[in-house]
Amino acid sequence: MMNLPKDFIYGAATAAYQAEGAIQENNKGKTYWDDYLAEQAIFDPSNASDFYHLYPEDLRLAKEFGLNGIRISIAWTRIFPDGIGQKNEAGIAFYHQLIDTCLAEGVEPYVTLHHFDTPQPLYLEGDWLNRKNLDYFLAFAKVCFEEYGHKVTKWITINEPWSVVAGQYIVGHFPPNIHYDIPKAIQAMHNMMLAHAKVVTLYKDMNLPGEIGIVQILESKYPITAANEDIAAAHLEDTLANRFMLDAMFKGFYTAETLATINMILAKNNGTLQIEASDRLLLETAAKQNDFLGVNYYTSHFLKAYEGENRIHHNGTGEKGSSVFALKGVGERVFNPDIPTTDWDWPIYPKGLYDMLVRIKNDYPNYQKIYVTENGMGYKDDIIDGEIDDTPRIDYIEQHLEAISIAIKAGVNVKGFFLWSLMDVFSWTNGYNKRYGLFYVDFDTQNRYPKKSAYWYKNLSLRN
Repeated sequence: MMNLPKDFIYGAATAAYQAEGAIQENNKGKTYWDDYLAEQAIFDPSNASDFYHLYPEDLRLAKEFGLNGIRISIAWTRIFPDGIGQKNEAGIAFYHQLIDTCLAEGVEPYVTLHHFDTPQPLYLEGDWLNRKNLDYFLAFAKVCFEEYGHKVTKWITINEPWSVVAGQYIVGHFPPNIHYDIPKAIQAMHNMMLAHAKVVTLYKDMNLPGEIGIVQILESKYPITAANEDIAAAHLEDTLANRFMLDAMFKGFYTAETLATINMILAKNNGTLQIEASDRLLLETAAKQNDFLGVNYYTSHFLKAYEGENRIHHNGTGEKGSSVFALKGVGERVFNPDIPTTDWDWPIYPKGLYDMLVRIKNDYPNYQKIYVTENGMGYKDDIIDGEIDDTPRIDYIEQHLEAISIAIKAGVNVKGFFLWSLMDVFSWTNGYNKRYGLFYVDFDTQNRYPKKSAYWYKNLSLRN
């Protein structure tokens, strides 16, 4: 039986580029997505869910349907169109209005500073591989804290560093579409954790009345058999995608075991990790000041040993069974016949969330609290007779909330849950055919329609 605390946050999540639209309005600058998507001419993010204009309606719906928290992000290029230089007062004013409306509706904003949307000029200078970007990001964060820090009390530095670097340098479905460059991915993750540390330290130095953390996508890794080589493969991918950044956040350094494993992966991929002498002090300082960890969880993976070259096929269309993910020096993800999957080949495994939450409590006892900042099910929703019956999504959410409830009983301090997403939004690699929202969006009219899951989630939050 699900038993969640009385002060639990029942939220939903959005992201600026995926929800706002208005990508050229009021002096907004380009992110690295704009030209890339225009050149591909497959998906058009220009309007997305038009949250830029319709946020009052969306926040009214959030309140009406029992939500008391929402994740939003501040588009860096609305504040600094070029990433640095002259501030854009129109962008600053927009987020004042958005945040004020959140607060007026009683839906607390959890504000993310970087959600997959580096400004185009800074991306062209190397993005997170360029250490100058750390200070550019710090300057952006400082303006946000000065403008909104007296009324926003929950801040997130960066959303899903692993997803960023995997998309950019391993899978190659984010710009610059580099495939299989694991060394670049590792270096960028290290630099992003330094950027996080810089921003956390700044926030604490400013004595603002709130909390700050980071959001990591954390997927439990399991060997497909009890064979030693499969156990080793699961350990390798877990260290690459999970432990490397968790160590940086909570310990303030990479343990000898973590660093040895990372160096083993790098050696097999002809790379090295550059760590400067000052990096450890920066990480250690921030490790004592993190207020929370945001865990984005959608799936877990089963691994077998793999000694071949890199092979990846990203299932971006919902063609079930088409995914391939095998990394040189790491392992190969395989299907577990006992575990169901979504149309996009993501194993539906709530136990993986429970295991991850308990693992954080046990491995990093200095953690303060956890929010599950994204969880949800991509589904091909259809309107039938004026209704959207997304019962599989309800089942998915309920199973994962039950896993959270069990983790709380096991002593994990989980304070809230944010469904991805509030309304249907633009998806980076799927466009508009993969829907997650509580509210169905007709992208031709921008009308919103509550799904069956919206009514279920409302009843859950009100009941508790």
